[in-house]
Amino acid sequence: MNFEKYLTPNMMNLTDPYAVKILICYFLRQINRPITPDQLTQIATESGIVNYFVFTEALKGLVDTKTVSLVEQDGEEYYVLSELAKYGADDFKKIVPRSFRDKIMTAGLKFFAKLKNENDVKISIQEQQRGYAVNVIATDGGLVLMDLKLYAPDREQAEMLGEKIMLNPSDFYGKVIDYAVENEEFEPEVKEMTDFE
Repeated sequence: MNFEKYLTPNMMNLTDPYAVKILICYFLRQINRPITPDQLTQIATESGIVNYFVFTEALKGLVDTKTVSLVEQDGEEYYVLSELAKYGADDFKKIVPRSFRDKIMTAGLKFFAKLKNENDVKISIQEQQRGYAVNVIATDGGLVLMDLKLYAPDREQAEMLGEKIMLNPSDFYGKVIDYAVENEEFEPEVKEMTDFE
């Protein structure tokens, strides 16, 4: 019987250190990018699937057995999965229910998308004589893709505008471009006046 279908997301929390070890290895294998200790802790514990204390115990076990090691790159420390652990993550992933695997992957992908957005999109708010200007600068490397100012009547609405843009800046940029490309010259509607109206 599949008991997992009867659990709500709030009830789901991994407490078995062995399963958490497999989940950490699975995540590091799938995300396939350098990840700092703080980033991994934030992704695993803030997603709500792993208790902080169980997570730190499991991670310590992985580091002690050299399944996961810390390497230095550009002055920053990152976790790296051993070759043996990569195979283990593939072979033993089914020990951890799919819902947990999906949840940590979603949390990780959102985390790194947010990190990229924060690096590629800068929002600043300046008070004007009347209201506030929300300045949005979107870059790709050294190339400025968009530098746009939006008006907001008060600070609260300016901050809300900035937050909304940062939720999905690439979609915002895409919609601005789509609107600009599809925009057409204004054609006034001609209406003749008659004495009968």
